[in-house]
Amino acid sequence: MNPNLNLLQPYPFQRLRDLFKGITPNPEFSPINLSIGEPKHATPQLIKDALVNSLAGLASYPTTVGSLALREAISNWITRRYGVPALNPETAILPVTGSREALFAFAQVIIDNSKTKPVVISPNPFYQIYEGAAFLAGAEPYFLNTLPENQHAMEIESVPVDVLKRTQLVYVCSPGNPSGKVMSLAQWKTMFELSDKYGFVIAADECYSEIYFDESNPPLGALQAAHKLGRDYKNLVIFSSLSKRSNVPGMRSGFVAGDESIIEKFTLYRTYHGCAMNPAVQVASIAAWNDEAHVIENRTLYTAKFNVVTPLLKNVLDVELPDAAFYLWARSKQSDTELAVKLYRDLNITVLPGSYLAREAHGLNPGENFIRMALVASHDECVEAAKRMAEHLK
Repeated sequence: MNPNLNLLQPYPFQRLRDLFKGITPNPEFSPINLSIGEPKHATPQLIKDALVNSLAGLASYPTTVGSLALREAISNWITRRYGVPALNPETAILPVTGSREALFAFAQVIIDNSKTKPVVISPNPFYQIYEGAAFLAGAEPYFLNTLPENQHAMEIESVPVDVLKRTQLVYVCSPGNPSGKVMSLAQWKTMFELSDKYGFVIAADECYSEIYFDESNPPLGALQAAHKLGRDYKNLVIFSSLSKRSNVPGMRSGFVAGDESIIEKFTLYRTYHGCAMNPAVQVASIAAWNDEAHVIENRTLYTAKFNVVTPLLKNVLDVELPDAAFYLWARSKQSDTELAVKLYRDLNITVLPGSYLAREAHGLNPGENFIRMALVASHDECVEAAKRMAEHLK
């Protein structure tokens, strides 16, 4: 067995199940689950129709690079969304079966174990795939605490020089999970400058980029930041997904795009890895990337929930409307695990303790005393949960 498997920690939701073991929630209340970031809004009919009408594609093996039509649709979407020159669909874009598996596989391609103690930097709190990818690639994770006091920014310049010299990969999540914070152009400038100096690759996880609250001010993307700064995409790859944008988490459809030399090597790896996208899913993905009406409607649903839930919870928790994404990252005066138990036991509401999304690093766990609430349930359920909490916690 690969000994690095022993370095993996239990996934947050397994820890949550263990935390709730033996606890019976209050039967007076219907269950409301705000713990997992799984979109619950309806899948748009145009995507379902495209999928059903393309089932004949199941008779053929898909290629690793996907159809040119899909890559062109993705390239066109990137240009429309970020205002950057069109990426070459044949060399700069690769469809993937969801951003999660691509984020994990990417580290296996980038990390060079012939170098001394390679490092992978990630934000802390963070999406757990980053840590697992680092360990199983034979690298050492370095957790960069992102705190409310520094606006949840990844202050990459605070990393010691001896660590930066060994850093080969930096995961950036913007909009962030769980904080919902968006990287500024100044923060990207610093990230790019250090990448140039130390040679590390930037993996920009942008799976929440299309969930935001101001139609006139979409979150800044990594390719967009590079373009604004007059740069090319050297050592920069973005990861995007239809799961949140289009409410199709079960379709497992996303893409990576950016540095063509890296995309070339990643394509080679994936050819052997064997994770090509289902041909019917490719056609449905084209329909999704080509349509924005359903995405605007999706944002409208989230905005309506956040506009009601956030003010209700501000009376009992330290919480603000995030820049983007569908999470509320709420600070409490009591232990996050104790609060999670209390909400589950007394109100039949499931939330995720913030400490489960972080690691002890530099003397603290930056997720302690926070809870993450995913406002993915229906409007009525989210408002009902907020009302229960506002009444019970006051």
